[in-house]
Amino acid sequence: MAAAPVGDDQYGEDPSVNRLQERIAELLGKEAALFVPSGTMANQIALKILTQPGDDVIVGEEAHIVWHEAGAAAANSGVQFTVVGRGGLFTAADLRAAYKPPGHIVFPPTTLVAIENTHNRGGGVVFPQSEALAIAAAARELGLASYLDGARLFNVAAATGQSLAELAAPFDFVSVALSKGLGCPVGSLIAGRYAGIVRARRARRMFGGAMRQSGILAAGGLYALDHNLARLAEDHANARLLAEQLAGLRGVQLDLATVQSNIVIFRMAEGAPDAATIVARAQERGVLVSAFGERIVRAVTHLDVSRDQCRRAAETLAEVIERR
Repeated sequence: MAAAPVGDDQYGEDPSVNRLQERIAELLGKEAALFVPSGTMANQIALKILTQPGDDVIVGEEAHIVWHEAGAAAANSGVQFTVVGRGGLFTAADLRAAYKPPGHIVFPPTTLVAIENTHNRGGGVVFPQSEALAIAAAARELGLASYLDGARLFNVAAATGQSLAELAAPFDFVSVALSKGLGCPVGSLIAGRYAGIVRARRARRMFGGAMRQSGILAAGGLYALDHNLARLAEDHANARLLAEQLAGLRGVQLDLATVQSNIVIFRMAEGAPDAATIVARAQERGVLVSAFGERIVRAVTHLDVSRDQCRRAAETLAEVIERR
């Protein structure tokens, strides 16, 4: 990264950023891509260029774009959300049932459907590609744009064996994150049609995401694409190991069917320690997990933790959970 060739990316003159954008666009099968600081900014740019204030956006339950972006959709783009489905997954029938036509005197017009794959709060579940295809087809029929929040799309590819281009094909625009499973310190990209990316570049500037010599960051992404894609399957295996050791514990509610990538989310039953207690106890023992709710805990495996460390983390979590 320190040796990366750089230029002024605000003027499209950073060779490292340009190379990363071209490479991601090619991987996703899209005309162009734009490097942005974060996945949240990628999502917010998508909303900005694909909607108008007062529009309705259909999303899955507990979508990142609703839960984890500080109300930015309302502040930046003036849109509202209609939530459908369960656990982050929904169907084309759900989309059709929730769709609100333009020109209605009461309803806000639905103009966009957004899918998150894998779904963070759903436990890293993979959105079925057959349903994604059906949803995108329904969206086109209804005159809606479609957006894929693919922050963890590299994990989907590793879990399913499908190419990034196949996974992205049904959607008008798609984003991917470099700072998740690929292990980069910073960065996401949004990709789609060239004319849309021109508009996205302006939105990035509006949101404060235009950078200068950001090739030092893009170089990390280029390295990760060369070295860190194949190893994602190790994270998935480690998450499975962790989940299987936790699933049988008294007070732990964990559906192993949801453990499809590198995220493990479990719920604590009444009478068992709550999430804040488990997080604090685990941290004292050197294991970092997150509280996702009063009784919900999330753990994520990644390239900085080995299989042996995940096994020890599971043992530690078991001890702190069983301590009353």
